[in-house]
Amino acid sequence: MALIRVSPSVVRGLVEAPPSKSYTHRALALATVASDVTELENPLIADDTIASVNASRRLGCSVDVENGGRGIIVKPPNPLRCPDDVIDVGNSGTTLRLYTSLSSLTEAGYAVLTGDTSIRRRPMEPLLRALRGLGIEAWSTRLNGFAPIVVKGGGIRGRDTAVDGSVSSQFISSLLIACQKAENPITINVTGEVVSRTYIDATIEVIRLFGGRVEKTPDYRLYEITPSELKLRRFKTPGDFSSASFLVAAAYLTGGEVEIRNLTTALPQADAAILEIAEAMGARVTRLAEGFRVKGMERRGGFTFSLRDSPDLVPVVAVMAALTPGEVKISDVAHARYKESDRIGNVAHELEKLGVYAKAVDDGIIIHGCEELEGGVTVETYRDHRIAMAFTVLGLACRKGVTVKEIESAKVSYPGFVDDLKKLGADVEVF
Repeated sequence: MALIRVSPSVVRGLVEAPPSKSYTHRALALATVASDVTELENPLIADDTIASVNASRRLGCSVDVENGGRGIIVKPPNPLRCPDDVIDVGNSGTTLRLYTSLSSLTEAGYAVLTGDTSIRRRPMEPLLRALRGLGIEAWSTRLNGFAPIVVKGGGIRGRDTAVDGSVSSQFISSLLIACQKAENPITINVTGEVVSRTYIDATIEVIRLFGGRVEKTPDYRLYEITPSELKLRRFKTPGDFSSASFLVAAAYLTGGEVEIRNLTTALPQADAAILEIAEAMGARVTRLAEGFRVKGMERRGGFTFSLRDSPDLVPVVAVMAALTPGEVKISDVAHARYKESDRIGNVAHELEKLGVYAKAVDDGIIIHGCEELEGGVTVETYRDHRIAMAFTVLGLACRKGVTVKEIESAKVSYPGFVDDLKKLGADVEVF
């Protein structure tokens, strides 16, 4: 277990946002069922996306990581092959969800998908029920709706199904991708409150780039899928607002100034909301030709932020609120309890350890921020990469800094996180 010692620092400088994890996953999944070779340009090479690379290989794809990670070449089989071993997704919930549905497209046999301890606590029953509605045999080995998951191949022959959208939009994304290769047109009805809608938009955008066809209603509750040939020669991966959010927070909390390149809003990204949030809380945000510049100015509280569609922002917005005088409420994120960890309860607990009033409620956190924080504590991260990175940047603004456990978890989504902080002048030491 690696720890990071964070000392008070002001961040200044220029960095490039890492490639998007969400878009890398989606492009890999679609390339797996495409009719020809696809090149992913500038993909994210991190633990989570390598899990998807390995899952595609298990299903019969030839996947080559080239030019030191600057490109991934995917040559799909036709049809997908029954895996010769278990598909181990590691800590990647996106891989588990997307490849569970893709596994139904193998020509025969059974696929088994599992992962680490955290993955085996991530809900899967809504997706399994939806797959069964399409005539697919899919179940949990423990009969409790959690991995390990077994899926029988043979294709998708059904015509309609329903899925609960209140736990994760990844269930919907998974069905939208796999049903591109169904034998018949498919209708998907979504029950419950639909969360993380922008991630659904991202999935549909990539499907359409591959030539697929999806129509949805404005309320995100009904989807009509016309099976299509999927083909895209090259997919250029955008920069990741999710990872960049920690750099935004570092500038805000330390009163520094950071220019973040390789960011564009041309493709939908839920976590681009961090820019509006930082601006509302007092930061100066300037749009540039190749990204954004963020300068920490005053800190303003008194806000309620609905993160229904951006649940990955919960840890980073919470640490920003910790040093913002006044009350900040993070709401509509009950589904954040089902991420890599219970992000509502765990974030609130670690903030209280630092002396911040933080109350976990059913659907969010209520935070009464402070003018300054003493720090000098050791923060638990629950092996959650976003909690680890959030409290690292908060430590930059604490009088005595902080020590953060399990910083190696950042490699799940942002392998260059510590190096980028050092480039910006942060005084951090991994030991």
